[in-house]
Amino acid sequence: MPRRTATMLASTLMLIALLCLGVTIKAPYSEMSPGPTVNTLGEHGGEPVLQISGRKTYPASGHLNMTTVRVTGADYRMNLVEAVYGWLAHDNKVVPHDTLYPDGKTEEQSTQENAEEFSQSQESAKVAALKELGIPVRSWVIVSTVVKGSPAEGRLHAGDVIKSVDGTAVEEPGDVAKLVTKHKPGENVVFTIVPAKEQAAAEKAGRTATATEDVRIRTAASDDSGAKRAIVGISAGTDHTFPFTVDIKLADVGGPSAGLMFALGIYDKLTPGSLTGGKFVAGTGTIDDDGKVGPIGGIEMKTVGAREKGAQYFLTPADNCAAAAKDTPSGLTLIKVGTIKDALGALADIREGKTDALPTCTTKG
Repeated sequence: MPRRTATMLASTLMLIALLCLGVTIKAPYSEMSPGPTVNTLGEHGGEPVLQISGRKTYPASGHLNMTTVRVTGADYRMNLVEAVYGWLAHDNKVVPHDTLYPDGKTEEQSTQENAEEFSQSQESAKVAALKELGIPVRSWVIVSTVVKGSPAEGRLHAGDVIKSVDGTAVEEPGDVAKLVTKHKPGENVVFTIVPAKEQAAAEKAGRTATATEDVRIRTAASDDSGAKRAIVGISAGTDHTFPFTVDIKLADVGGPSAGLMFALGIYDKLTPGSLTGGKFVAGTGTIDDDGKVGPIGGIEMKTVGAREKGAQYFLTPADNCAAAAKDTPSGLTLIKVGTIKDALGALADIREGKTDALPTCTTKG
Protein backbone atom coordinates (compact mmCIF):
# COMPACT_ATOMS: atom_id res chain seq x y z
CA MET A 1 0.00 0.00 0.00
CA PRO A 2 1.41 3.42 -0.94
CA ARG A 3 2.60 5.44 2.07
CA ARG A 4 0.24 8.34 1.29
CA THR A 5 -2.78 6.04 1.17
CA ALA A 6 -1.72 4.33 4.38
CA THR A 7 -1.31 7.69 6.14
CA MET A 8 -4.75 8.86 5.01
CA LEU A 9 -6.33 5.60 6.13
CA ALA A 10 -4.62 5.78 9.53
CA SER A 11 -5.73 9.40 9.94
CA THR A 12 -9.30 8.52 9.01
CA LEU A 13 -9.39 5.62 11.45
CA MET A 14 -7.95 7.81 14.19
CA LEU A 15 -10.56 10.49 13.51
CA ILE A 16 -13.34 7.91 13.67
CA ALA A 17 -11.93 6.59 16.94
CA LEU A 18 -11.77 10.09 18.41
CA LEU A 19 -15.35 10.82 17.35
CA CYS A 20 -16.54 7.57 18.91
CA LEU A 21 -14.65 8.44 22.08
CA GLY A 22 -16.11 11.96 22.09
CA VAL A 23 -19.64 10.59 21.82
CA THR A 24 -18.98 8.16 24.66
CA ILE A 25 -17.32 10.56 27.13
CA LYS A 26 -19.82 12.52 29.21
CA ALA A 27 -18.97 16.15 30.00
CA PRO A 28 -20.10 17.95 33.20
CA TYR A 29 -21.85 20.68 31.20
CA SER A 30 -25.36 21.81 30.29
CA GLU A 31 -26.56 23.87 27.36
CA MET A 32 -28.65 27.03 27.22
CA SER A 33 -30.37 28.17 24.02
CA PRO A 34 -33.03 30.72 23.00
CA GLY A 35 -36.50 29.67 24.12
CA PRO A 36 -40.02 30.74 23.09
CA THR A 37 -41.07 34.38 23.33
CA VAL A 38 -44.72 35.24 24.07
CA ASN A 39 -46.62 38.48 23.61
CA THR A 40 -48.19 39.36 26.96
CA LEU A 41 -50.76 41.44 25.08
CA GLY A 42 -51.82 38.52 22.91
CA GLU A 43 -52.88 34.90 23.17
CA HIS A 44 -51.04 31.70 23.98
CA GLY A 45 -52.51 28.23 23.65
CA GLY A 46 -55.78 29.69 22.35
CA GLU A 47 -56.52 32.06 25.25
CA PRO A 48 -55.41 35.55 26.29
CA VAL A 49 -52.23 35.64 28.35
CA LEU A 50 -53.65 38.41 30.55
CA GLN A 51 -57.26 38.01 31.67
CA ILE A 52 -58.72 40.91 33.68
CA SER A 53 -62.25 40.98 35.06
CA GLY A 54 -64.04 43.45 37.34
CA ARG A 55 -62.28 46.46 35.83
CA LYS A 56 -62.54 48.28 32.50
CA THR A 57 -59.83 47.27 30.04
CA TYR A 58 -58.67 48.71 26.73
CA PRO A 59 -57.45 47.14 23.48
CA ALA A 60 -53.67 47.18 23.03
CA SER A 61 -51.62 46.86 19.86
CA GLY A 62 -48.02 45.94 19.22
CA HIS A 63 -45.92 43.53 21.24
CA LEU A 64 -44.69 43.39 24.83
CA ASN A 65 -43.00 40.01 24.64
CA MET A 66 -41.60 38.08 27.57
CA THR A 67 -38.60 35.90 26.67
CA THR A 68 -37.31 32.53 27.84
CA VAL A 69 -34.27 30.26 27.77
CA ARG A 70 -34.23 26.55 27.05
CA VAL A 71 -31.89 24.40 29.16
CA THR A 72 -30.93 20.74 29.09
CA GLY A 73 -32.43 18.60 31.85
CA ALA A 74 -30.76 17.85 35.18
CA ASP A 75 -30.37 14.17 34.34
CA TYR A 76 -29.02 14.76 30.84
CA ARG A 77 -25.26 14.71 30.41
CA MET A 78 -23.78 16.17 27.24
CA ASN A 79 -21.10 14.17 25.51
CA LEU A 80 -17.80 15.76 24.54
CA VAL A 81 -18.84 16.27 20.90
CA GLU A 82 -22.05 18.07 21.92
CA ALA A 83 -20.14 20.27 24.35
CA VAL A 84 -17.60 21.30 21.71
CA TYR A 85 -20.37 21.98 19.19
CA GLY A 86 -22.21 24.07 21.79
CA TRP A 87 -19.09 26.12 22.52
CA LEU A 88 -18.67 26.83 18.80
CA ALA A 89 -22.36 27.60 18.12
CA HIS A 90 -23.09 31.32 18.21
CA ASP A 91 -26.65 31.15 19.55
CA ASN A 92 -26.05 28.54 22.27
CA LYS A 93 -24.14 28.68 25.53
CA VAL A 94 -22.46 25.79 27.33
CA VAL A 95 -22.17 26.23 31.11
CA PRO A 96 -21.07 23.95 33.98
CA HIS A 97 -23.91 21.62 34.95
CA ASP A 98 -23.77 22.85 38.57
CA THR A 99 -24.54 26.38 37.39
CA LEU A 100 -28.08 25.31 36.49
CA TYR A 101 -28.50 22.52 39.02
CA PRO A 102 -26.42 23.35 42.12
CA ASP A 103 -25.95 20.96 45.04
CA GLY A 104 -27.20 17.97 43.10
CA LYS A 105 -30.65 19.50 42.59
CA THR A 106 -32.93 17.20 40.60
CA GLU A 107 -34.93 18.32 37.59
CA GLU A 108 -38.14 17.87 39.60
CA GLN A 109 -36.81 20.10 42.39
CA SER A 110 -35.67 22.72 39.88
CA THR A 111 -39.05 22.66 38.13
CA GLN A 112 -40.88 23.11 41.44
CA GLU A 113 -38.62 25.99 42.45
CA ASN A 114 -39.08 27.66 39.06
CA ALA A 115 -42.86 27.26 39.33
CA GLU A 116 -42.87 28.95 42.74
CA GLU A 117 -40.70 31.80 41.47
CA PHE A 118 -42.96 32.19 38.43
CA SER A 119 -46.04 32.39 40.65
CA GLN A 120 -44.40 34.97 42.90
CA SER A 121 -43.30 37.03 39.89
CA GLN A 122 -46.91 37.17 38.70
CA GLU A 123 -48.06 38.49 42.07
CA SER A 124 -45.32 41.13 42.15
CA ALA A 125 -46.11 42.13 38.56
CA LYS A 126 -49.75 42.75 39.49
CA VAL A 127 -48.80 44.76 42.57
CA ALA A 128 -46.20 46.85 40.70
CA ALA A 129 -48.59 47.64 37.84
CA LEU A 130 -51.49 48.59 40.10
CA LYS A 131 -49.26 50.70 42.36
CA GLU A 132 -47.98 52.57 39.31
CA LEU A 133 -51.60 53.23 38.34
CA GLY A 134 -52.45 54.45 41.83
CA ILE A 135 -54.83 51.53 42.47
CA PRO A 136 -54.73 50.42 46.15
CA VAL A 137 -53.61 46.87 46.90
CA ARG A 138 -53.98 45.37 50.38
CA SER A 139 -50.91 43.47 51.56
CA TRP A 140 -49.91 41.50 54.64
CA VAL A 141 -47.05 39.31 55.85
CA ILE A 142 -47.59 35.57 55.82
CA VAL A 143 -45.77 32.36 56.63
CA SER A 144 -44.42 31.36 53.23
CA THR A 145 -42.79 28.02 54.09
CA VAL A 146 -42.17 25.91 57.19
CA VAL A 147 -38.99 23.85 57.40
CA LYS A 148 -39.58 20.16 58.09
CA GLY A 149 -38.33 19.15 61.55
CA SER A 150 -38.05 22.78 62.73
CA PRO A 151 -39.58 24.19 65.95
CA ALA A 152 -42.34 25.82 63.88
CA GLU A 153 -43.49 22.59 62.25
CA GLY A 154 -47.04 21.84 63.35
CA ARG A 155 -47.29 25.22 65.13
CA LEU A 156 -47.27 27.56 62.15
CA HIS A 157 -48.54 26.78 58.65
CA ALA A 158 -48.03 28.20 55.17
CA GLY A 159 -50.54 30.98 54.63
CA ASP A 160 -50.85 32.01 58.28
CA VAL A 161 -50.92 35.81 58.52
CA ILE A 162 -48.27 37.13 60.92
CA LYS A 163 -49.70 40.13 62.75
CA SER A 164 -46.94 40.59 65.32
CA VAL A 165 -43.94 38.95 66.98
CA ASP A 166 -43.64 39.39 70.74
CA GLY A 167 -46.27 42.10 70.51
CA THR A 168 -44.38 44.15 67.92
CA ALA A 169 -46.38 44.68 64.73
CA VAL A 170 -44.94 43.14 61.57
CA GLU A 171 -44.98 45.38 58.49
CA GLU A 172 -42.51 43.64 56.14
CA PRO A 173 -41.33 40.01 55.77
CA GLY A 174 -37.86 41.03 56.93
CA ASP A 175 -39.29 42.21 60.26
CA VAL A 176 -39.96 38.62 61.30
CA ALA A 177 -36.34 37.46 61.23
CA LYS A 178 -35.17 40.66 62.94
CA LEU A 179 -37.59 40.12 65.84
CA VAL A 180 -36.86 36.40 66.19
CA THR A 181 -33.09 36.89 66.23
CA LYS A 182 -33.39 39.30 69.16
CA HIS A 183 -33.74 36.11 71.19
CA LYS A 184 -31.09 33.61 72.14
CA PRO A 185 -31.51 29.99 70.97
CA GLY A 186 -33.75 28.16 73.43
CA GLU A 187 -35.83 31.18 74.37
CA ASN A 188 -39.53 31.45 73.56
CA VAL A 189 -40.95 33.74 70.93
CA VAL A 190 -44.66 34.54 70.55
CA PHE A 191 -46.30 34.86 67.12
CA THR A 192 -49.71 36.51 66.88
CA ILE A 193 -51.32 35.11 63.75
CA VAL A 194 -54.52 34.84 61.77
CA PRO A 195 -54.68 31.13 60.85
CA ALA A 196 -54.56 30.42 57.10
CA LYS A 197 -58.03 28.81 57.12
CA GLU A 198 -59.58 31.84 58.82
CA GLN A 199 -57.86 34.19 56.38
CA ALA A 200 -59.07 32.17 53.37
CA ALA A 201 -62.65 32.11 54.71
CA ALA A 202 -62.59 35.87 55.33
CA GLU A 203 -61.31 36.58 51.81
CA LYS A 204 -63.99 34.35 50.29
CA ALA A 205 -66.69 36.18 52.28
CA GLY A 206 -65.26 39.59 51.41
CA ARG A 207 -64.57 40.52 55.03
CA THR A 208 -61.48 41.29 57.12
CA ALA A 209 -60.19 38.44 59.25
CA THR A 210 -60.15 39.39 62.94
CA ALA A 211 -59.74 36.09 64.81
CA THR A 212 -56.12 35.90 66.00
CA GLU A 213 -54.15 33.31 67.94
CA ASP A 214 -50.96 33.53 69.97
CA VAL A 215 -48.46 30.76 69.19
CA ARG A 216 -45.50 30.28 71.51
CA ILE A 217 -42.43 28.60 69.95
CA ARG A 218 -39.09 27.73 71.52
CA THR A 219 -36.32 28.94 69.24
CA ALA A 220 -33.47 26.73 68.03
CA ALA A 221 -29.90 27.52 66.98
CA SER A 222 -29.16 28.11 63.31
CA ASP A 223 -26.81 25.84 61.40
CA ASP A 224 -24.66 28.79 60.34
CA SER A 225 -20.98 28.71 61.15
CA GLY A 226 -19.84 31.14 63.83
CA ALA A 227 -22.32 32.72 66.20
CA LYS A 228 -25.58 30.80 66.42
CA ARG A 229 -28.73 32.74 65.65
CA ALA A 230 -32.16 32.02 67.07
CA ILE A 231 -34.54 30.59 64.46
CA VAL A 232 -37.96 28.96 64.38
CA GLY A 233 -37.73 27.45 60.88
CA ILE A 234 -39.99 29.55 58.68
CA SER A 235 -39.60 31.94 55.79
CA ALA A 236 -41.92 34.95 55.62
CA GLY A 237 -43.49 36.37 52.48
CA THR A 238 -46.21 38.73 51.35
CA ASP A 239 -49.77 38.05 50.22
CA HIS A 240 -52.15 40.50 48.58
CA THR A 241 -55.80 41.17 47.95
CA PHE A 242 -56.55 42.85 44.64
CA PRO A 243 -59.61 45.04 43.97
CA PHE A 244 -60.34 43.05 40.80
CA THR A 245 -59.17 39.83 39.18
CA VAL A 246 -55.99 39.59 37.13
CA ASP A 247 -55.11 36.12 35.84
CA ILE A 248 -51.95 35.28 33.91
CA LYS A 249 -52.38 32.21 31.73
CA LEU A 250 -49.06 30.85 30.55
CA ALA A 251 -48.12 27.18 30.90
CA ASP A 252 -44.72 25.47 30.77
CA VAL A 253 -42.81 28.57 31.87
CA GLY A 254 -40.89 28.98 35.12
CA GLY A 255 -38.66 31.40 36.99
CA PRO A 256 -39.11 35.06 37.92
CA SER A 257 -37.73 36.79 34.83
CA ALA A 258 -41.05 37.64 33.11
CA GLY A 259 -42.14 39.95 35.93
CA LEU A 260 -41.38 43.23 34.17
CA MET A 261 -43.16 42.29 30.93
CA PHE A 262 -46.23 41.01 32.79
CA ALA A 263 -46.40 44.29 34.75
CA LEU A 264 -46.19 46.33 31.55
CA GLY A 265 -48.84 44.18 29.86
CA ILE A 266 -51.22 44.66 32.80
CA TYR A 267 -50.57 48.42 32.78
CA ASP A 268 -51.25 48.58 29.03
CA LYS A 269 -54.53 46.66 29.33
CA LEU A 270 -55.77 48.99 32.07
CA THR A 271 -54.98 52.27 30.26
CA PRO A 272 -56.31 53.79 27.01
CA GLY A 273 -54.08 53.72 23.93
CA SER A 274 -51.04 51.57 23.25
CA LEU A 275 -47.82 51.66 25.29
CA THR A 276 -45.74 50.54 22.31
CA GLY A 277 -47.38 52.61 19.59
CA GLY A 278 -47.70 49.36 17.63
CA LYS A 279 -43.97 48.56 17.80
CA PHE A 280 -42.47 45.15 18.63
CA VAL A 281 -40.91 45.44 22.07
CA ALA A 282 -39.53 42.47 24.01
CA GLY A 283 -37.74 42.32 27.32
CA THR A 284 -36.96 40.57 30.55
CA GLY A 285 -36.33 41.26 34.22
CA THR A 286 -37.62 40.39 37.65
CA ILE A 287 -39.81 42.92 39.40
CA ASP A 288 -40.64 43.51 43.04
CA ASP A 289 -43.78 44.98 44.60
CA ASP A 290 -42.31 48.48 44.39
CA GLY A 291 -41.53 48.21 40.67
CA LYS A 292 -37.76 47.69 40.92
CA VAL A 293 -36.36 45.63 38.03
CA GLY A 294 -33.75 42.97 38.83
CA PRO A 295 -31.23 41.00 36.73
CA ILE A 296 -31.82 37.59 35.18
CA GLY A 297 -29.78 34.76 33.68
CA GLY A 298 -29.29 33.88 30.02
CA ILE A 299 -29.60 37.44 28.72
CA GLU A 300 -27.65 36.64 25.52
CA MET A 301 -30.07 33.82 24.67
CA LYS A 302 -33.09 36.03 25.28
CA THR A 303 -31.95 38.84 23.01
CA VAL A 304 -31.30 36.34 20.22
CA GLY A 305 -34.72 34.72 20.66
CA ALA A 306 -36.44 38.11 20.69
CA ARG A 307 -34.72 39.35 17.53
CA GLU A 308 -35.49 36.11 15.69
CA LYS A 309 -39.19 36.74 16.36
CA GLY A 310 -38.96 40.30 15.05
CA ALA A 311 -38.35 42.46 18.13
CA GLN A 312 -36.99 45.95 17.42
CA TYR A 313 -36.41 46.99 21.05
CA PHE A 314 -35.41 45.00 24.12
CA LEU A 315 -36.01 46.21 27.68
CA THR A 316 -32.88 45.13 29.55
CA PRO A 317 -32.30 45.11 33.33
CA ALA A 318 -29.56 47.63 34.16
CA ASP A 319 -27.38 44.94 35.76
CA ASN A 320 -27.54 42.84 32.56
CA CYS A 321 -26.72 45.68 30.15
CA ALA A 322 -22.95 45.15 29.91
CA ALA A 323 -23.27 41.42 29.15
CA ALA A 324 -26.08 41.94 26.64
CA ALA A 325 -24.26 44.73 24.81
CA LYS A 326 -21.22 42.57 24.11
CA ASP A 327 -23.06 40.67 21.40
CA THR A 328 -26.23 42.56 20.45
CA PRO A 329 -28.19 40.97 17.58
CA SER A 330 -28.25 43.18 14.49
CA GLY A 331 -31.34 45.38 14.33
CA LEU A 332 -32.13 45.17 18.06
CA THR A 333 -31.87 48.20 20.36
CA LEU A 334 -31.11 47.36 24.00
CA ILE A 335 -32.80 49.75 26.45
CA LYS A 336 -31.52 50.05 30.01
CA VAL A 337 -34.22 49.95 32.71
CA GLY A 338 -34.02 49.87 36.51
CA THR A 339 -37.68 50.36 37.40
CA ILE A 340 -41.12 50.09 35.85
CA LYS A 341 -41.08 53.90 35.59
CA ASP A 342 -37.92 53.65 33.45
CA ALA A 343 -39.64 51.13 31.19
CA LEU A 344 -42.75 53.29 30.82
CA GLY A 345 -40.59 56.30 30.00
CA ALA A 346 -38.70 54.34 27.34
CA LEU A 347 -41.96 53.11 25.83
CA ALA A 348 -43.22 56.70 25.65
CA ASP A 349 -40.07 57.66 23.71
CA ILE A 350 -40.56 54.71 21.33
CA ARG A 351 -44.23 55.58 20.89
CA GLU A 352 -43.41 59.21 20.10
CA GLY A 353 -40.48 58.40 17.82
CA LYS A 354 -37.89 59.90 20.17
CA THR A 355 -35.48 57.00 19.79
CA ASP A 356 -32.41 59.22 20.21
CA ALA A 357 -33.50 59.82 23.80
CA LEU A 358 -33.55 56.11 24.69
CA PRO A 359 -31.11 55.04 27.47
CA THR A 360 -29.36 52.31 25.50
CA CYS A 361 -27.06 49.65 26.95
CA THR A 362 -23.29 49.77 26.47
CA THR A 363 -20.53 47.31 27.31
CA LYS A 364 -19.88 49.42 30.42
CA GLY A 365 -23.46 49.02 31.63
